[in-house]
Amino acid sequence: GFLDRVALGNEEWNPWEGDEKNELVASQQRYEANLKMIKNARAHLEETSLRVQIWGKAAIGLYLWQHIFGGHLEPADVTAQWREGSQIAGKTYFSFITGPSVVPGYFSVEAENVVLVLNGREKAKITYATQWLHYAQTLVQTHKIQHVAVVLLGNEQCNNEWIQPYLKRHGGFVNLLFVTYDYALVNEEDIFQWPLGVATYRNFPVVEPSWSMLHDPRSYLCNFLGTVYKNSSRETLMEILKQDGLDKLCWIAAREQWQPQETNESFKNYQDALLQSDLTLCPMGINTECYRIYEACSYGSLPVIEDVMTSGDCGNSSMYHRAPLQLLKTMGAPFIFIKNWKELPAVLEKEKKMSLQEKIQRRKKLIEWYQNFKAWMRQKFINTLEKSFLPSDKG
Repeated sequence: GFLDRVALGNEEWNPWEGDEKNELVASQQRYEANLKMIKNARAHLEETSLRVQIWGKAAIGLYLWQHIFGGHLEPADVTAQWREGSQIAGKTYFSFITGPSVVPGYFSVEAENVVLVLNGREKAKITYATQWLHYAQTLVQTHKIQHVAVVLLGNEQCNNEWIQPYLKRHGGFVNLLFVTYDYALVNEEDIFQWPLGVATYRNFPVVEPSWSMLHDPRSYLCNFLGTVYKNSSRETLMEILKQDGLDKLCWIAAREQWQPQETNESFKNYQDALLQSDLTLCPMGINTECYRIYEACSYGSLPVIEDVMTSGDCGNSSMYHRAPLQLLKTMGAPFIFIKNWKELPAVLEKEKKMSLQEKIQRRKKLIEWYQNFKAWMRQKFINTLEKSFLPSDKG
């Protein structure tokens, strides 16, 4: 054939030689790339040197999993008896379970490391949380699990003494505690402040920013939908809004009694108010930190926060000197902080003069900050678990 003729005519010449060489080089590169990929995959499996199972027995577990981790749950139905999800993050394989059917002893413990998400708001909740801690303790004692971290919805006045005896430093078995509110014992060693987040118990969704959310003009300068307690700063706020006729420029819906369960209609109203207002007023309740702060961020409505420490045992540490919202402030939250609602008229005057372009820039900054905040919390959570749970490579 053709090859033979070429070979006879010129022993040296091979018209395909260049191609063959290229092909050889290319196949060598493919081989090496595949080898690298296999090595990477193997290393990645080896790298997931930690398996962590999260038991979501308080609604803030959903904030951790869906909002901070960006994780999914199956089934999607929020009323399901049992929901689960998993993901690899850092060197860790995380699985998450939640729902009424997750009961001590009636589900498989699938990791040596457990994160227990608990509610410590009031007596009845603490009793329930304690049962879970005792269950985890038994698993540690029988070597079924090695490490335990707790994410705790703390008491709004920071009375969390009941959890102290369970911590390693007090002879207990809990390695790490992530706790909401400005708890005085936060030390960044084994006790960390954790964000309250959005009201997942009312199914507040993970909100994806849209073009219109960022760019459309909003109908109201501000909003406040909530309970006005007798003799509270919220009463002062209402008076100030009415005095200057500012309530006409804001979406205000005050009620005298707190309602734990929203109707679909009232919840839709609330979301619309956040989406339609440039500012969200956040007067303090029992604690300065509230779900409203994070919910406003989700919709690009800037929180205006009453920057006052509430009564109780929060933040009485030398580290924090009676200033609330340490976690948010440390993370550079771009909010408006005011000491007294008398400062509000001046804030709203300034607001009236802002151009849409300035408001768009501010919304972008707020939404970007909030996304970075969640990403940072996720990274910090993973790093803290890995540092505490993985054997250290000493010698």
